[in-house]
Amino acid sequence: MTTSNFTTTITVNHSTKKIFDAINNVSGWWQGEVTGNTQQVNDEFEYRMKDIHFSKQKVVELIPNQKVVWLVTDSNLSFAKNTSEWTGTKIIFDITEANNKTQIRFTQEGLVNEFECYDACSNAWGLLVGQSLYSLITTGKGKDVF
Repeated sequence: MTTSNFTTTITVNHSTKKIFDAINNVSGWWQGEVTGNTQQVNDEFEYRMKDIHFSKQKVVELIPNQKVVWLVTDSNLSFAKNTSEWTGTKIIFDITEANNKTQIRFTQEGLVNEFECYDACSNAWGLLVGQSLYSLITTGKGKDVF
């Protein structure tokens, strides 16, 4: 198995604080049902999209206005043979300033090409980060992408 991960990047004209706050407003951009807390290290939250996707995340790193990292501690992807493919992966948001703009580099560490869900999951992340999170940052409201 390779060690590649899924990564996508967006750039916005907003402060690192605004972006950090938007990322941590998970229910504002990650469509589906989100329960739990996301504001401090060791907070845990669950995400559910109907009976298709369930995952439980633990906040393992928060560097204000710079980085957010969640560890997926449990998952059930009903459309994959290995329903727990996400378990043990990390969801990482790196926030950096460059040329008077702010870049968000999203990575799901451990989401590799060999995973059955890779195509569907990487496409979903592209929409969620590139459209819904982007919309939450730029307009104050996440975009319905599904």
